[in-house]
Amino acid sequence: MVEVPEVAVTDGVEVESEDVSSKISLRKKHKKRKLLEGIEEAGDMSFDVSKKMKSCATEMALEKAPVKAPEKYVAPHLRSRAGNEPEEHSQIRRRVRGLLNRLSESNVESITGDLSAIFRSLPRGIASQMFSEELLASCAGGPRGNEQYAAVFAALVAGMACSVGIDFGAKLMASLAKTFEDEYHKEDNISLRNVTLLLSHLCIFGVCSSELIYDFLIVLSKRLTEVDVSTILTVLQCCGMKIRADDPLAMKNFIQSVQNRVNELKASCGDNQDNTNSKRMEFMLETICDIKNNKKRSKEDNAQHTRIKKWLQKLRVEDILIRGLKWSKLLDSNKKGQWWLSGDMASSTDNVEEVANTIDKEVLEAQKMLQLAAEQRMNTDARKAIFCIIMSGEDYIDAFEKLLRLDLQGKQDREIMRVIVECCLQEKVFNKYYTTLASKFCEHDKNHKFTLQFCLWDHFKDLESMQLTRSMHLAKFVAEMVSSFTLSLAVLKTVDLADIKQLTAKRIMHFRMLFEAIFEYPDSLIWNIFTRVAVSPELESLRRGIEFFVKYIVETNKALKDKFKLAKKALNNVEGVLM
Repeated sequence: MVEVPEVAVTDGVEVESEDVSSKISLRKKHKKRKLLEGIEEAGDMSFDVSKKMKSCATEMALEKAPVKAPEKYVAPHLRSRAGNEPEEHSQIRRRVRGLLNRLSESNVESITGDLSAIFRSLPRGIASQMFSEELLASCAGGPRGNEQYAAVFAALVAGMACSVGIDFGAKLMASLAKTFEDEYHKEDNISLRNVTLLLSHLCIFGVCSSELIYDFLIVLSKRLTEVDVSTILTVLQCCGMKIRADDPLAMKNFIQSVQNRVNELKASCGDNQDNTNSKRMEFMLETICDIKNNKKRSKEDNAQHTRIKKWLQKLRVEDILIRGLKWSKLLDSNKKGQWWLSGDMASSTDNVEEVANTIDKEVLEAQKMLQLAAEQRMNTDARKAIFCIIMSGEDYIDAFEKLLRLDLQGKQDREIMRVIVECCLQEKVFNKYYTTLASKFCEHDKNHKFTLQFCLWDHFKDLESMQLTRSMHLAKFVAEMVSSFTLSLAVLKTVDLADIKQLTAKRIMHFRMLFEAIFEYPDSLIWNIFTRVAVSPELESLRRGIEFFVKYIVETNKALKDKFKLAKKALNNVEGVLM
């Protein structure tokens, strides 16, 4: 029989008896008190027994529990692929996806700020991978061939690269290249067009240079299948006129590559002209010819695009432009030369001593470089940093890119040209590396050209006290800059070459070495060098000074008489006709 608790009825309502419940609780308390008193009386013996009982119970539980195999370690940046992404990261990924879904031309600035804040809250490697995956998934799966959609995503990438660093743009470019190749093999034309439009607008908004676009186009032109033709058309229609304006010579090389491939296809097809005479191929060739002959007009920016470009200019988008990047480097499986992966990859060697020795050597080299900078009178932190980059650069492109990424405040960028000239004059043997680097900076920004002119004028004032080696290097440096048309002979306008009082022995020797170096170039180049100062009426005194100096001093070298006659004709070439 089951005992039923007593129930009291009051006004038709059944209520459990409070007396029964209170008695049961008192009994329980009484039993617990007795149990505690018994444990205290047992003392140490009970402690040992309980300890043994616990250990036996633990052993039994361990025997019954199944043994788990040791789990393989998965690197943090690979956990999302393996499905082991932490819940916190999954929530952030969903948040990023939600912001990307709301992205439009009107709110790109605010969403860029929100995403940049999220990016900084995560480890850099994980954040870069997560954002690249979500951006490319959203863009590739977007509306078919919508340029406006791709342009907004490109503006977002440019804004984030300005906010969080240039390496974010480079990592996204590498992911984009891999995505393109994957979609290319799947033959998904919609995704291919969307990814291609994103790449084109990344070039338009200043994330990647036209050099990468040309390399991409040449890769496509070597295959020139129907998908390649469609992709080339997409790029040319989107940013064809821009890349032509950036580098006309590269456009010429691309056109030559396309023509050669078309001729090969015609020769291999023979009577079957389906591949070569398709309407898409003909339209592509017509578009290329229009761009080559400058007949195609570049697209005018609408009000929203103009506003976005102004916003990116305020963020200094020109500082995050990635130069010298090749399509093959983005797809390199060995990851050789992929500087944006530093910190993301584990060390390829297990030898700790070897790694430690390498680090020690790098530290020693850095210390030696700083000591050398101090010996060369690089007395400020900015000049020391510029000197170390110039002297440790692999080539002029590497040094140029590193100097652009150097955070120079205010007018400190003027020190770049002064350090380049000083390094050139300090060399034991003249090195054209410095003239090439200086020309690159003058092409990049006209302010560097003006700084270089003032720097050379300062050195012209010190010719009297200058060592012979420095004077000779300075003459060759000026000759190289003039012959590359980075500077003109107008740089000599502060020197009166017709004033005999100013022409001391050291000055005569210096300018004689300068003109003799110029006269070593071909006749056509000499003609163009002197013609550049023949047109302007303001340089009349300079022309008279050059003619006087060359006639009475340089002409003593009989081997250069013909060169002098050519230079004299060029100085009188008022029409400015070039060879």
